[in-house]
This record gives sequence, C-alpha cells and structure tokens, in this order.
Amino acid sequence: MNECGNLKDPDRILACSNLTDGARHLLHSLIADWGIIADLGYCDLQLAVKDGRGGFICAAQVRPATAPSCRPEDMVGQRFPPALSPFLTSALSSDRPLCPSDPEFKSISAVSASFEGEKAGVVLRMAYPSAHTGKWEQMGIDSSWKLFSMIPLGQFPYRVPVNTQRHNAHVPDGFVTLNAVSLVTDASPNAISCLKRLGSQGPLIGQNLADLAASLAGPDGLGGEMCTLLSGERPLDAVLTINNVSATFRSLPLWNERDYCGAVVLCREITEIRRRDNELKIKDATIAEINHRIKNNLQSVASLLALQIRDSENEEVKKALQTAKRRVQAISILHDALSQSQDEMIDFDSALTKLLQTNIDIMRERDQRISVSCEGSFGLLAPRDATPLALILSELVANAVEHGFAGEREGEIRIRALRDGCRLSVTLSDDGVGLGKLPPSGGSLGMKIVETFVKVDFQGSILWSPAPGGGTKVELSINLNGACGRA
Repeated sequence: MNECGNLKDPDRILACSNLTDGARHLLHSLIADWGIIADLGYCDLQLAVKDGRGGFICAAQVRPATAPSCRPEDMVGQRFPPALSPFLTSALSSDRPLCPSDPEFKSISAVSASFEGEKAGVVLRMAYPSAHTGKWEQMGIDSSWKLFSMIPLGQFPYRVPVNTQRHNAHVPDGFVTLNAVSLVTDASPNAISCLKRLGSQGPLIGQNLADLAASLAGPDGLGGEMCTLLSGERPLDAVLTINNVSATFRSLPLWNERDYCGAVVLCREITEIRRRDNELKIKDATIAEINHRIKNNLQSVASLLALQIRDSENEEVKKALQTAKRRVQAISILHDALSQSQDEMIDFDSALTKLLQTNIDIMRERDQRISVSCEGSFGLLAPRDATPLALILSELVANAVEHGFAGEREGEIRIRALRDGCRLSVTLSDDGVGLGKLPPSGGSLGMKIVETFVKVDFQGSILWSPAPGGGTKVELSINLNGACGRA
C-alpha cells in the first residue's frame, strides 16, 4: 500500500491500497450497505485495511441511526493502536467473528471481508453493553449479529444490487424478522403500524408475511417478486400498494454456515411521499406543455411576420418586419434552451451559437459568407440575465452584418467573453468597413435596445471603437443579476 495515512476519504484510501479491483469493489459494496448492521445492532462499525507498515488504518466507519454512537470521533484515515494489530491480523485470517482477549478492547468484535480468497479487510463492531435492552432492541441485535457473521462467509454484502427504489426502507422505519420457514417471529412497532395501514388487523407473530399481504391485496394478487421478497428468500426491494396505501419493502435473507435461517424485512409507508411525487410529475408535465405551447406560439408569430414580409411591397416595411421576426426568433431560441434545462440556469454558450447563426442567416445577403467565432465562456446564466444579453448580442451581430459587411462578400465576427463571478466583459469585433464615426446618442431602435439593456438591466457600460486592422469593436462591461457565483 502507498502512504494513505493523511487521506480522509474512504474512496481514496481504498484506491491507494494494494487490493485487487474485485476486493475494492467488495469493500465499497460493504460500506454502501453496512448501515443496516449498525442500525439493527445499535453499534458502530469500522473498516480496517492494511497500511503497508505491518499495521492497520481505518478506511471507513458508520454510526447507528438508532442509538448514540460509542465512537463519535472521526476515525477515517487514522491508524489503529499497535496493541490491536495482532488481533486484527488474526481476525483477517479467520472465517468467523473474533473478540480480543485484551480487556482494553472488550467492547470490540471483528470479522474478515474476503473476495475470492483475497483478504480485503477487517470489519470491527463496537457497542457498549446496555442494562436496558428490551424485546425490540434484542430482536434487532440478534439480526444484526447474524448479518455481521455473514461477512466472512461471503454472504454479506449481497452480490446483487438491492437498492432500486427512490425511497428505500431503513431500520428506523420498521422491520420484521422471519424464521427459516418464512413465519413472522417479531415486528417492530413501526413495522406493525405500516402493515396496519395496508389493512392488517390481527397479530403478526406466527403468520406468513407473503400470505398475509396476498390476502390484503385481493384478486389482483402480489406477483411473484413480491411473494419472494416477503418470504425472505432473496435480497429484493419493491413497492406494494393496497387500497391507495403504498409501502416499500426490502428483504435481507439470513444465512449461517450451513443453511438459510430466516430474514429481516424492512418496511416503510410512503403513501404521502408518492402522492407528492405524483403531484410533481403532474406539475412537470403541465410546465412542459406550457413551454411547448409558448414555443409554438412564438414560432407562429415568426411565421405570421414572414407572411407579412412576403405580402408587403414597401421595402422599409419589409425591413422593419424582418427585424421584428429576428427578435422574436431570438426570444424563442432562449426560451427553448431554458425549457430543456434541468436546472434553473441556462447554458448560454450552447444557446448562443444557434442564436447568432440564426441572426446571420436572416440578415446576410444571398452570396455573403459570414462566420462567427466565440472565445471564452459565458457560463450558466439566470433567465433574467440570459434574455436581455441574448437580445443585446443579437442586435450587435445584426448591426455588424447589415452595416459592417454591406456590399462585402465575406466577413468574420469574433466574440470574446470574460467572466469573473457577477462581472461579465464581452468584446464583439468584426473585420467590416468600420465605423466611419461613432454612433450618435440615440440612433436606431436596435441601438436604443442595446443601450437600455446594458445601462438599465445590467448597470453596465458600452464602448464603440475602431477595431485594429479595420472594422468595428464593441466592448460591454455588465453586472449579472442572477446566481453570480455560478460560472
């Protein structure tokens, strides 16, 4: 193993070990699922792996969600006491739980975790003895010990992924224990409440959980997978809905050295959660439909403007309508980008390319070849910033095509963005005919739009100047209003 003593992340500690990929994957699977053992047994667990110096280092730890921790300090990345190394070495080579003979470590027991004969690590179980262990606590402790003893046998963690549900059941939510013939031996109060919500009336002890659920489900039945789950035969998870009440179940089969010996079935009522999920799905579908209709309406407006352009014989009217069509299309492109985003922010760089090309295609003359290039990144922008900024750049590019390249066969427009948190500097330059003179205050409607957005919406400034080597350069300095820290 490389030097891992200064690392505090389990992934990095295991990554720098000399373990094979298979052994590391086993330990990752164990870490992902061992919280069940901690919660059932009211105990802390730590994973010890060799440190390359003859000792052991703590690669991961988990505390119980059902009781106070007896190891509140963070042990990940720390080496275990040298006095404990002989015991850990013995535990690493054993196929059953061991307890140290040293009274100093009397609250510890340990098992080895192996992958195809490779000794991957040692799992330590630590719990303070309690003078007030009741029926429910002892039920969980017994099940926890059985799962803990399955680790050196290669039977836990389970070889198949189980956590497929979004709202998984956990030990505090409720659990039922089954014996080797799938009869209920005990049930926690939360589990009893969960099953009563599904319609259970009588006592659970001694009943077959799968048969009980089948009688509650009625003519529709349970389905083979749910029957297998509630019988505890295989590690599975699924959701059961009866009379509009939903509960998620997860089975944890228990094995000893010889045979199957029972199961723990976790359960959690999720009726209210599913109702809220359904409301969110309906809301998302409604928003998607609204966005679709807005997009269609904007496209309809652009199409109507195009028809009006075609029917008009006045060149000035055609030009004004063409400009209006271009502005509507710019808003449509930004709206489409926002509606497709999974976040509230817009990836402005990807939307900008389509926006600018659309403007150039509308404004250029038939035989003109005008290219646009972008340098730097605008990053993620809030809609309140993206829409006016898109209109600003749209007007500037249209102005460059219309005036800067009038009568020219080809040209290039370059855009450079430099973002620093809330501050955004944008330089737009072209290699056209040049300014001749700076635009007067006021000017065309397009320039009024640019001036208004820059100064009012962004509290920024705009500077026009001749570009080096000919053409025009426009420099914008603006203050973004939404989500400044996200670039």
